[in-house]
Amino acid sequence: MSLEEYKKEKLWPILVETVHALVMYTNHKAYTREMVLSEKPEIAHAELAARLKIPLGEALVILCELAEEREAKT
Repeated sequence: MSLEEYKKEKLWPILVETVHALVMYTNHKAYTREMVLSEKPEIAHAELAARLKIPLGEALVILCELAEEREAKT
C-alpha cells in the first residue's frame, strides 16, 4: 500500500493524532529528515520502522509528512 492509499483510509486522522501525541515523535521526525533521508531518500515505511525501532504507524506518518514538506518546497 502506498502512502497516498493510507491517507485515504477513514482511520488515518486518528493515526496521525495518536502519532503526534508520542513523546519522541518530533525527535524521530527530525532524525529521519536530517539523517535517514539523506542516506536513503526512498526508504520504505517498514524499513524506517525497523531502523528506528518505532511503530509502523509512526513511520508512515513521518514519511507522509516529510513527503508533503518536500512537495511544498517545490
